Amino acid sequence: MTRLDEQATNRDGVRRTVTRTLVVLAGMFAFAFALVPLYDVFCEVTGLNGKTSNTAQVLVHEEVDTSRMVTVQFITRASAGLPWELDVQTRQVRVHPGQSNEVFFTFRNRGGDASRAKAVPSVSPSEASVHLRKLTCFCFQEQRLEGGERLEAPLVFQLTRELPADIKTVTLVYTLYPVQPAQAAVSRRGPIKEGDSA
Repeated sequence: MTRLDEQATNRDGVRRTVTRTLVVLAGMFAFAFALVPLYDVFCEVTGLNGKTSNTAQVLVHEEVDTSRMVTVQFITRASAGLPWELDVQTRQVRVHPGQSNEVFFTFRNRGGDASRAKAVPSVSPSEASVHLRKLTCFCFQEQRLEGGERLEAPLVFQLTRELPADIKTVTLVYTLYPVQPAQAAVSRRGPIKEGDSA
């Protein structure tokens, strides 16, 4: 094998390695983008990871299980860089499965300009998410507040009687994220209720 043949073989080997590496990188990049929607679908179908429904659910009139009490805790937070606050009037309530309950939350825009935000819920333990019915929730749609404005909004929820007996505490966490003006429709005042369009 001559020196020229050896160099040509090396170049071909390097070219194949670079091509394969670029194909793998492109595949990894595409897979990373596909993960978010796939994960959302997986969580919606299985109820895992504490994701809850994004639409109002119907109140089911079922007998209240007065033999059990479940503690429901509420945690609120805003993402970094968002000049909003989200507070809950009652940090913890004790409820009977099957009973409907109402808790009020307060949004405040501490910034000087109007902005939009959306509260994204999660539930812990994750298996409780399939037993949580949200009838009215500010989390169904983004909120828009002027600078310095304050908004009070209710959450009406129900834990089903089928909630496993070993679950004594359910934690709902609401995290506020900024929404860019070009994104989804805006709720200027109040939460979306059952029957409203989202």
